[in-house]
Amino acid sequence: MRAKRSSLYPEQQLRRRAMGWAVKLKVSPEKVLIERLPGKWGSCAPDGVVSFAEDLAKEAEEFQDYVIVHELLHLRYRDHGKQFKAMMTALVPNWLELDRRSKHATESVAQAGRELED
Repeated sequence: MRAKRSSLYPEQQLRRRAMGWAVKLKVSPEKVLIERLPGKWGSCAPDGVVSFAEDLAKEAEEFQDYVIVHELLHLRYRDHGKQFKAMMTALVPNWLELDRRSKHATESVAQAGRELED
C-alpha cells in the first residue's frame, strides 16, 4: 500500500503540524508564520506570534516537532528553566540530541551567510 501524499505545500504542512501541537499543549498562538529566518529555526515573540523558518519544512518530522514544541512552550514558559526543560523531556524525549543538531545547523547557516557577505 502506497503512502498517501498530501496535497498541501510543505509550508502548509508545517503550519498544520504546529497547530496540532498547539492543541496538544493547550496554547493559543496569536499567529503562526512561516518565513525566512536566517540563522534560526523559529522564534516566539512576546505578543504570541510564533515564527518558523521556511527551511524547517524540508527537515525530518522529528526535528520539526522539536522546534515546534520548543517555540510553542515559550507561550507558557518565557525562559528555559526547569519547567520548560521538564516539558521538553516529556514531549520530545530526545530533545537534547536534537538541540545539539539545531545549534550545529544554525551555526553552519550563520557562517554561510557571513561568507556570502565577505
